[in-house]
Amino acid sequence: MVHYGCAKTDSGGVECFIDFTRQETEERSSPRSRSSVGDGSQIDAMTRFIEVLAILGSFLLLLITLPFSLCFAFKVVQEYERAVVFRMGRLRGEPQGPGTFFILPCVDNCVLVDLRTVSFDVPPQEILTKDSVTVSVDAVVYYRIKEPLNAVVKIANYSHSTRLLAASTLRTVLGTRSLAEILSERETISHTMQASLDEATDPWGVKVERVEIKDVRLPVQLQRAMAAEAEAAREARAKVIAAEGEMRASQALKEASDVISRSPAALQLRYLQTLNSISAEKNSTIIFPLPVDLLAPFLSPVRQLNQESLQQTSRPERFP
Repeated sequence: MVHYGCAKTDSGGVECFIDFTRQETEERSSPRSRSSVGDGSQIDAMTRFIEVLAILGSFLLLLITLPFSLCFAFKVVQEYERAVVFRMGRLRGEPQGPGTFFILPCVDNCVLVDLRTVSFDVPPQEILTKDSVTVSVDAVVYYRIKEPLNAVVKIANYSHSTRLLAASTLRTVLGTRSLAEILSERETISHTMQASLDEATDPWGVKVERVEIKDVRLPVQLQRAMAAEAEAAREARAKVIAAEGEMRASQALKEASDVISRSPAALQLRYLQTLNSISAEKNSTIIFPLPVDLLAPFLSPVRQLNQESLQQTSRPERFP
């Protein structure tokens, strides 16, 4: 509908206006909306009437088939289970159990949910690490159902979905780590995966309790390179240890020679020990022992050299 008109303003001019309204369209649309609301209420009433008839029929069938129908009317739920009951496709209420509860045959549908901890293996995943190394990693995941209602209503198959999510999370988390971090920080990576999986599966009523990385398989060429590097490191450490042992042995021999050179009695004792060890062996060598006094002229230069070396080492260094 259109409204128009003119009016005189205070300044002496004339002002015209035109107003368009949608009264007719509203009047036309309102019967449709009213009819749709009426149809919805009629459908709800019809649905409730059908449900009442089905419940009455189920009770009648239950009474007619007594006592055989009692085997189907009572359900037993174990301590580790919960039962989610649907009546004519609608959720009946909170999960039932543990114990015995009553259902109507042909009307109520019961879905059992196991609350015990379940484990599954994540298949080996080919992952490209942060430092461009391809590794094969597998893991094991432990989870349980904490909300049976959400596990049945909000997801079709929580077990299959959790398995797929665990595989994708494993690839995502390890793809941001280097090979050295994967090999040395398994516990940290496991905690990161557990937190990520638990957050993603929380709307499904699933609680991820633990994630463990089982095995990390490296390429054959990389294994050979790492083995060669480890062997070289072991050989280097062995050489260092052998050199330290030789140095300590030489220092001990030097100290022993210094003691023997300063003491004639020690030199005589060493001479006799050598003769005793040679005579104990079964050989055909003939030895003529000589007195130590005859060897003194030959040993004096050696003693002088040892004394000079000791004096040089004990003398403090002078700087200009």
